[in-house]
Amino acid sequence: MALLVQTAQEEDRVATDRRRAILEGAARVIARRGVRGLRMDELATEAGVSTALIYYHFKDRASVLRHTLEFISDRADRYTHASDEDGPGGPHDALQELEQSLLLEFQNLPEVRENSIAWGELRASAIFEPELRGDLARATLTWIHDVADLLSCVRPSTPAPALTAAAERLTGLLEGLSTRWLSGALPLDHARRIVKEAVSIEVERLSS
Repeated sequence: MALLVQTAQEEDRVATDRRRAILEGAARVIARRGVRGLRMDELATEAGVSTALIYYHFKDRASVLRHTLEFISDRADRYTHASDEDGPGGPHDALQELEQSLLLEFQNLPEVRENSIAWGELRASAIFEPELRGDLARATLTWIHDVADLLSCVRPSTPAPALTAAAERLTGLLEGLSTRWLSGALPLDHARRIVKEAVSIEVERLSS
């Protein structure tokens, strides 16, 4: 019995590793060639698996795109969230955490650039691929709620609708700045300065 359990656990681990390899490969291909350039045969080569295995784990190309969107959203959460050991100790610390969370979206690191490019591609493709819209809206709403929660730590007495509105403005700004940065139209340092200025403006606005 124990052997059967161990075997099942090993099979689950292998399946999880293969799914992750496929999604990592999809993120790389999308970042390199765009959503329209994502072909299952190229993805199979990139991920080191067979095309049949991709369709075993994911129903179709649309399913690959939806799960890739979720994958890169989760990966962004990991590199933009501060350590739980350094939780906010007051409004000043909360402001630093808010700034840091947003600024970590602008790093000249391969993983961050790949993630940002793939996210931007999937967001733009939702205009032409309606099946992506629901997942994109949910992922964006989760991000907005996270930013609103950080803003609430800085300005605890602010009503929730005002916090959400500020978070939406900051999110829209980040998406626009990310596109300009990744396309080479905006230097990284300048983008980061604009983010910090925008955070200061929104926080000041919430205090009035």
